[in-house]
This record gives sequence, structure tokens and C-alpha cells, in this order.
Amino acid sequence: MKVQLENLGTTTILVPSGRLDFAAAEGFQKQVELVLSGAVAKPRALIFDCGELDYVSSAGLRVFLMAAKTAQKTGISLSLCTLKPAVREVLDLSGFSRVISLYPDRAAALASLPTTPV
Repeated sequence: MKVQLENLGTTTILVPSGRLDFAAAEGFQKQVELVLSGAVAKPRALIFDCGELDYVSSAGLRVFLMAAKTAQKTGISLSLCTLKPAVREVLDLSGFSRVISLYPDRAAALASLPTTPV
């Protein structure tokens, strides 16, 4: 699995590609933790653009859940966008779509962000 990181002002966008399975989850979690900890610069928002993500296992779901909990504690807005149907189905069936904001594309996710400082 590859992960691309993009910064748009105070918003960080992570673009995972490939399979987020047991083998990839630990490394992906470390990258997410670095972003959420503000190791470089603490973002106001974190968006996972999942357009290139083909598969998510339970280990991958755990990474998203831990990220959502950390983001909530630290006041960072977190969302996922551009989900392929198979990935969206896993999130829906697991109940994650009720916990994490999901958007059809990056533009919608960005438009949902508050315009005033958090």
C-alpha cells in the first residue's frame, strides 16, 4: 500500500492506494498518528481521499476508528471521501458510516469544513 500526503492550508489530505489490510495497517497507522500528533504541523482537518483504495480489512477499519477518536479528542475534523463501492459497503456494514463523515468526492469534503478557526 502506498500513501500520498497533501497539505492544503490547514487541511491535510491522505491518499491511500491499494489494499489496507493487516500487512499495511501498522505502517498506515503510524503515518496517520504522525499527522494527528502535529509532528510537522497540526492540521485543522484530515481528509482521507480513498479513491485509490481497493480494499479495507478489519485491521484497516481499526486505523480509521483510532484516527477518528484521536481527531475528536484533539479538535481535528476528520472525514473520508471518494470511496469505491466495495470500500463504502465495508464502512456501511461495519457501522463506520454513522461515526465518520463520508463524502462523494474531495470537493464535497473540503466544502464541509468550517470556515472559521477551530
